[in-house]
Amino acid sequence: MQSGNQTSVSHFFLVGLHHPPQLGAPLFLAFLVIYALTVSGNGLITLTVLADTQLHRPMYWFLCHLSCLDVTISSAIVPKMLAGFLLDSRIISFGGCVIQLFSFHFLGCTECFLYTLMACDRFLAICKPLHYATIMTHSVCNYLAMGTWLGGTIHSLFQTSFIFRLPFCGPNRVDYFFCDIPAMLRLASADTTINELVTFVDTGFLALTCFVLILTSYGYIVAAILRIRSADGRRNAFSTCAAHLTVVIVYYVPCTFIYLRPGSQEPLDGVVAVFYTVITPLLNPIIYTLCNKEMKAALWRMGGHKDV
Repeated sequence: MQSGNQTSVSHFFLVGLHHPPQLGAPLFLAFLVIYALTVSGNGLITLTVLADTQLHRPMYWFLCHLSCLDVTISSAIVPKMLAGFLLDSRIISFGGCVIQLFSFHFLGCTECFLYTLMACDRFLAICKPLHYATIMTHSVCNYLAMGTWLGGTIHSLFQTSFIFRLPFCGPNRVDYFFCDIPAMLRLASADTTINELVTFVDTGFLALTCFVLILTSYGYIVAAILRIRSADGRRNAFSTCAAHLTVVIVYYVPCTFIYLRPGSQEPLDGVVAVFYTVITPLLNPIIYTLCNKEMKAALWRMGGHKDV
């Protein structure tokens, strides 16, 4: 603490997950394995897309961005969590807390925009196949991908600055396993009603807009698939969308549970947060591998098998 006209917090103590002390080592090993699988799984997808020329298409270019986001989101949270399990190193500086909150929301918002972009890409590919190649050119894909990262940066700058303009002069125990908006609002030494309202409106508006765009895209996609006369054609068209639709559901449900209730203090919030910060980045490469025939075929070819 630093003394002056008022006492300001110079660091925070991350309480982490509530667990008996004897479970520290098993939890460390479990989350270490999950983190290693997340990095290797997403890295394998990126390597496969880059190496296999048959996957050099917009859908898989966006998938590379998604894999990078999954690795960085997990890396922003899990290493500090592992240090808390094994070394009991749960202190994070004020600046480190700001960086962690900014990084998480920057990456999370970028991923939200990317899911929407991927849904629009599938809409164009299935509903506008004759115009797809002229619309989704390489340069357009690059601009769209950069737009998602820029949008995430702007959103996170706004949220982070709005949170840390509040005074933090009292307790410094973050009842969470990382610095996030709901946990930080509970520590602020001021009325946080406006912040909670802004978080609800801002996050709710972005999430709802993206979700409506995704649902609209899939509404048109389903209608187009049903018009395909061939059963194999319908099956192939649906298989290209099944993986993306699955990860959208896995991503949106827990995030909605947390950020549309910024003032919540339920113990279940921590469990849900573990799901979308640790488990979801692991599930994405598994879902895209199991639900996507082209990705499975590319992985098979990467293994040296010519006949798929």
